[in-house]
Amino acid sequence: MRDDDRLLDVPAPEFGSGVIGVCDICGTRQAVIVLAKERYQLCVLDFLNKTWIKTDKKPGSPAPLYRSERVVFETTATPSRRAPAVVLSPTKVVRHPAVLIAPDIFGLTTTLLDAAIRFARDGFEVLLPDLTKTDGVATGPLVGARAAARLRGGVATDNRRVAELVRLYRDGLEHLLAREMVDATKAAVFGTGFGASVAVALAAESTRLAVVAVASPLPVRPRGLAKLVNVPVLCVVGERDAAARRAADQLGEEVAGPLLRVVRVPGARSSFLARDLGGYDLGRAEAAWTEIVTFLRGRLIPPPPNPPPPPARPVDPLAAASAAASAPPAARAPAA
Repeated sequence: MRDDDRLLDVPAPEFGSGVIGVCDICGTRQAVIVLAKERYQLCVLDFLNKTWIKTDKKPGSPAPLYRSERVVFETTATPSRRAPAVVLSPTKVVRHPAVLIAPDIFGLTTTLLDAAIRFARDGFEVLLPDLTKTDGVATGPLVGARAAARLRGGVATDNRRVAELVRLYRDGLEHLLAREMVDATKAAVFGTGFGASVAVALAAESTRLAVVAVASPLPVRPRGLAKLVNVPVLCVVGERDAAARRAADQLGEEVAGPLLRVVRVPGARSSFLARDLGGYDLGRAEAAWTEIVTFLRGRLIPPPPNPPPPPARPVDPLAAASAAASAPPAARAPAA
């Protein structure tokens, strides 16, 4: 690269422009193409690959199953009226069902990222609000609400901070359903732990959801709130998780029987899905993820209907009479 090429740098390159700069993937200074409005630059080789993560493939390689991006959505739950999130989008050019992931108070944990990747690979468009980068989300009071849930019989959804979290996730859901390639009639919410309880509270007030899936939830207060949930619900609990067992029993009392499916994982603790915690169990976790993904696919991505059988060919009476007349005598029916 000649030194005078460096003069072509643009301080704020426009979306879609080709400039000389540093590729955000390989780190090499060369001709790059700006692929996102926040100045995400890829070298020409990566642009041809249609991939965000590797540069060792030849041009024309298949696109990855999904791509990720950071977005900001409008919400009334924060002082700035905005909140950041991560979106995972399948690359297949069809309308996708959507999954909103309701984070726990600890933000984007390994469990939630694991869930998002699995959902995106199976064809769902996924949005994860990023609580750790959201202004106005006070971690302290939410930690207190989470701790109180274990001592006072459940997550108090009438708590001001919890109600703000529900509103934040509801606005995130609206942003997700407004995305260009999303089928707004096929939406789900997923959460674990405290986030699972917030997901149930969201499902109790939202009419945009078609299905709910939760893992290791905590009970919800006030009792009776889950009676407002009128869509299919999957609840995955570990048999060694006492709080989750109580939450499953509560859902069993409040959600109409045909709508609820409870999967109890033998020997599993509350953290059996978290790869970075001591309670993680690979075998039990994979079995649970299979249940969750199968549940969502069965209700939001049903298999195509079987093709109709070919129509029966009509019988031509004249042809049938002619064939009978030309048949040998032995083949004809005996006279009465």
